[in-house]
Amino acid sequence: MQRISNKVFKAAKMTSKTLKRKFLTALILAVSFIGFAKEPAKEGEEGKEKFDPKEMILHHVKDAYGMHIATFNADKENELHLTIPLPVIVYTDKGLTTFSSSAFHHDYHGHEIVERNGQRFVNVHEKVYVLDPGALEVAYDEEGHPINAHRPKFDISITRNVFMMWVSISVLFLIFLTAARRYNKSDNYIPSGVASFVEPLIVFVRDEIARPMIGEHKYKRYMPYLLTIFFFIWINNIFGLIPILNGANLSGNIAFTFTLAVLTFIITTVSGNKNYWKHIFWMPGVPVPMKIFLMPIEIIGMFVKPISLMIRLFANITAGHVIILALMSLIFVFKTVAIAPVSVAFSLFITVIEVIVTAIQAYIFTILSALYFGMATEEEHH
Repeated sequence: MQRISNKVFKAAKMTSKTLKRKFLTALILAVSFIGFAKEPAKEGEEGKEKFDPKEMILHHVKDAYGMHIATFNADKENELHLTIPLPVIVYTDKGLTTFSSSAFHHDYHGHEIVERNGQRFVNVHEKVYVLDPGALEVAYDEEGHPINAHRPKFDISITRNVFMMWVSISVLFLIFLTAARRYNKSDNYIPSGVASFVEPLIVFVRDEIARPMIGEHKYKRYMPYLLTIFFFIWINNIFGLIPILNGANLSGNIAFTFTLAVLTFIITTVSGNKNYWKHIFWMPGVPVPMKIFLMPIEIIGMFVKPISLMIRLFANITAGHVIILALMSLIFVFKTVAIAPVSVAFSLFITVIEVIVTAIQAYIFTILSALYFGMATEEEHH
């Protein structure tokens, strides 16, 4: 009994330490988001600063042409921005034009004009516009849209999300190549180091997702894709929670989730067997009038599934960021630090949830993709 009591005490002590570490980590993340709220808009008759929470939130949720890290001496003459400039690549009527995003000098209100290739470029709300010939500044309509500037024909710039996608791919390559080397060096293929972290996750995807959803005989061909989307979505969700990366969250971009959903749709459609298509176009086991009635519903369902995948991932990740930024904005909306304890406390709570959601959303996207593959390859039961 004494030994059992000691073991229980030690386990409780270790659990307490682990919870303390997680709490402190989440607290640092939540407090760091305060830096996001430093985006004042200069308005007013006397030039006073007026904080616009909507503009700040949308600015940080949307993609950007530069990787902004921090700002020092904000709103002073010696203001300094720490950023990673990224290449702006656009194709206009005069051909391909490239320049560094640093040429905009962190302006996204259309004030800074960049002259290249006989054209004038401006950044309006993180979208590059080309000024009309003869125009020296941007003019706006009542809704705030440029009226004397137009978008280039093609914009293939390396934006913040594209940059972070390359970073996440590099990190994944590093993790799995390191794990593979560990296995090769091991005599009995016993995982060690980073391999001991990766192996349980791979086994989890195989035994808890692929096998039950697809089946014992066909799951192996889909494992590379399922593992890729699981780790890719998860690591990008984690990067999106790091404040120093300024909210660069790839999963919060609808184009990214759309691409993943299309890939799942293509694999499902190509994998579909005779039984799968029979259930879509001529449902077995029901009267003929019901077959005709169900056919359009099943066809619509083919496209609804990837659309739901796309929107679910995008909406859940974006909503978490918006809530955290909105809670931190309360400090600047009420212009008092008295609201800070409440704001930080709620932000901490949402941040802890977001840490869990990063894995949950990767799991949901992966298991639903596996489910669709299983439905497409299921054999007819006799």
